[in-house]
Amino acid sequence: MDGKVTKEERSAAVREAVMSAPKTFAIRNATKIDARGVERHFWLVSAHGAIVATGTGDDDFDRACTKVSLKPAASQGSADVSSAVSPTADAPVIDAHGAILTPGYIDIHSHGAWEQSFDDGFEGIAIARAGHAMHGTTRQVLSLITNPLDVMCANLRTVAKVCAERQDCIGAHLEGPFLALSRKGAHDPACLRDPEPQYVDRLLEASDGCIRQITIAPELPHGLEAIRRFSQAGVVPAIGHCDADYDTTKRGIDAGARILTHVFNAMNGIHHREPGPIPAVLEDPRVQVELINDGFHVQNPVVKLAFALFGGRIALITDSMAATGCPDGAYTLGKLAVTVQQGHARLVSNGAIAGSTLTLEESVRRGVEELGLSAVSVVAGATLGPAHALGIDRPNSVTNSPVGLLSEGYAADCLLHAGASWKVQSVWCEGRRLV
Repeated sequence: MDGKVTKEERSAAVREAVMSAPKTFAIRNATKIDARGVERHFWLVSAHGAIVATGTGDDDFDRACTKVSLKPAASQGSADVSSAVSPTADAPVIDAHGAILTPGYIDIHSHGAWEQSFDDGFEGIAIARAGHAMHGTTRQVLSLITNPLDVMCANLRTVAKVCAERQDCIGAHLEGPFLALSRKGAHDPACLRDPEPQYVDRLLEASDGCIRQITIAPELPHGLEAIRRFSQAGVVPAIGHCDADYDTTKRGIDAGARILTHVFNAMNGIHHREPGPIPAVLEDPRVQVELINDGFHVQNPVVKLAFALFGGRIALITDSMAATGCPDGAYTLGKLAVTVQQGHARLVSNGAIAGSTLTLEESVRRGVEELGLSAVSVVAGATLGPAHALGIDRPNSVTNSPVGLLSEGYAADCLLHAGASWKVQSVWCEGRRLV
């Protein structure tokens, strides 16, 4: 973060921008990269928060601008606004000079940033959200850690209120309390429980419809029943933090599970006589697969393997915690003490990995520059993949327009990068400039 602007000032500016009216703007002469491929000399025009036209021809660009009362000849270079407190003053027509333009990144599994957690109330959410917006995450699902049920319900009520007023916060992810004790990771074992119907009902009632996904170990006594109940309520169940075998995983998918929580982490691995959840998910195209690409949770050869196995079903996530964007040191995850060394977070008590300090900006850069993966597939993993996991890549009741592509009719969620690099420079969410 720029040392001239405090995180409180930045979070206030992002919050003000995301709650303002969307602007009419256009970007021209960009190198567009999304799940549909690469296009050079690309342009788009946005009005009322949605992309109304795209193309590569100059004459078509002029006509599209005229339709929304923009003057195409008034284009300006994409200025570096990273040091500005207010991100709202920008040119209506921007010449990208060939820079990379992608859809906004979508993180469906993240716990916080900038010393704050999404469990930390309104101010904590605003600060942590700004920490990720600075790195190109335009839509965020707010992941809540396992806590006593009363605390989780209270946190859900807060998230519901936040999401009702902010288009960039699109709901909650409950990572717990319905997890296997043997695969608890950094979750408090005292708070884990079987998803009995009364607990499911309490969480759904407290959420007021804001739960987007929930991680459940399907082998728990009421696990399959809970998956079915959450799915019927419009929540996307995820299989994870589990010891589920192949057959139980298949039954969980048939009951409604549509996400695999951070593949390879907190689950039994692949064994030639005990295949477990990963082969079961591989066989079923209905399931999207979360992946933490930090080289620590999943080492590089296995990241490459995941892309080879699952392709367009990858949803890159951060699983980031409060230390994201902060120096090494002592932090907490829920009530548990965490130490971060060389950017890696571990529980003080037992050394278990305690989330990451990753951003999606870094995840995408790693995938392209360090691993040599296709830019199209990596960008898809940070955009269309997570959007598809939640069903927001098509008309839906969560986002005003579909997200995940730079295409007509989609939300104007755009990232303009610094030239040919993967450093995010300018960020728009639904036509509102955040950075």
